[in-house]
Amino acid sequence: MLLAVILFGMSLCADCFAVGLCSGVTLRSSRWKDILVAAIVFAVIQTAFLFFGWALGHAIVSLVIKIARWIGFLLLLYVGGSMLIEGIKKENEARDLSSFRNLVIGGIATSIDAFSVGVSMAMGGDTISDILPKAISVFVFTVLSVSAGIAGGKKIGSYAGPVAEIIGGLVLIGIGISILLK
Repeated sequence: MLLAVILFGMSLCADCFAVGLCSGVTLRSSRWKDILVAAIVFAVIQTAFLFFGWALGHAIVSLVIKIARWIGFLLLLYVGGSMLIEGIKKENEARDLSSFRNLVIGGIATSIDAFSVGVSMAMGGDTISDILPKAISVFVFTVLSVSAGIAGGKKIGSYAGPVAEIIGGLVLIGIGISILLK
């Protein structure tokens, strides 16, 4: 049971790690306070989306899942496309996680899958006591993965610069496309 909860949390935050890693290459500051704020924002959104999906899953399942995929795709296309364009321009005004607006956009974009999982859990009959340990796991592993991703991305970005930003933008667009194709 504990292993299943841990694996559940880890699997839902993999895309958060990817966004943290890709966005970390653009950060001008890598203070742990800033990294922790970003990680907590992602974790709160990810966990909230899991609960929202579970709560709404009892109603309009097929419509919610179709819309959620498009929203996730469009948000990741926006963030990834912005990084790609700024990397090509080689300017330092990239879309990174240093603004609250971009934190929220990134958090929402990576939480669409948590929303969909929440919907499916509700349809499977999961109760609040079933979802609570999984939500705690999602929160904890999202904080850890985003923190590690941003810290690692910052190191990569200091060596690779615009090339890492271009690659990061392409990765985010790829994640968006994979959400759409699920």
